[in-house]
Amino acid sequence: MSERPTALITGASKGIGAAIARALAPTHDLLLGGRDAEALSGMVAELPGARPWPVELTAVTEADVADIDRLDVLVHSAGVVHLGRVEETPAEVWRRTMEINVVAVAELTRLLLPALRAAHGHVVLINSGSGLRANPSWVSYAASKYALRAFADGLRLEEPELQVTTIYPGRVATDMQREVRAQEGGPYRQEDHLDANSVARVVLTALTASPDANITEITIRPTGKPSN
Repeated sequence: MSERPTALITGASKGIGAAIARALAPTHDLLLGGRDAEALSGMVAELPGARPWPVELTAVTEADVADIDRLDVLVHSAGVVHLGRVEETPAEVWRRTMEINVVAVAELTRLLLPALRAAHGHVVLINSGSGLRANPSWVSYAASKYALRAFADGLRLEEPELQVTTIYPGRVATDMQREVRAQEGGPYRQEDHLDANSVARVVLTALTASPDANITEITIRPTGKPSN
């Protein structure tokens, strides 16, 4: 059995999740969560000490975590965004956004609490600038990220032996951002956005802080860009 700490990362097949996996691979054994089995296989082949964890997060059960008895790091990176003004956003969009961005996070954390407690583990939640400020056409997404912020704050108080860190990145150069720009009807320019590796380095900073420092929140923005 490896003596290295273990990290489970959701949304690990691409984007921020994949960047975090690559940043942690030198020091952690990895469980890579995601729905794209082919992409996960590619990540596993790239990263020694990584295993796929192909689970549908909205339907996770105790059986899915039964083999995880100790977990040092849980990174919630998976999420969805659908833009639209309130008058354009039907209930099914609200339900799907909340289900993936909030309910799935809460349930997976709940199921993994025994393993996290055993390791005095660290929970990292990739939030968004929208978790600090709501903008027009972003209301359903922002509401889910505000809820995720409240979840992190409450978890931190309920589980004082765990560390809980929320990361609030601005716009990141990912496939999701490309889709967002398409929804906004504007061009996608990678240089306008944060690099996913920059977010991963911030996560690594939180995880490697000295034992007397509990980093609760970090905000990171593209240089020279507004907060959203």
